[in-house]
Amino acid sequence: MSQKIPFQEETKEGYFIRIFTSEVNPEDLKWHIDKEDRIIEPIEKTDWLFQFDNQLPFSIDSKIEIKKGTWHRIIKGTGELVLKIVKY
Repeated sequence: MSQKIPFQEETKEGYFIRIFTSEVNPEDLKWHIDKEDRIIEPIEKTDWLFQFDNQLPFSIDSKIEIKKGTWHRIIKGTGELVLKIVKY
């Protein structure tokens, strides 16, 4: 059984644009870890939230650095979430 990908992604030079639509099922936004360090940055104002393991959720209103191997998740808000993602 394949896992449903809860976003659309567009590759740009040196970064990605990732879009989570308003139709995404919150159950598809699972806790996960990444295999590389990355910085995410909102492209538009949003009420979606971000959460690191053992921390309270916080607004996605500026750049967030995520170190590889760190558990985290996104919590659905209203409308779309559009992120710029730079892996390093």
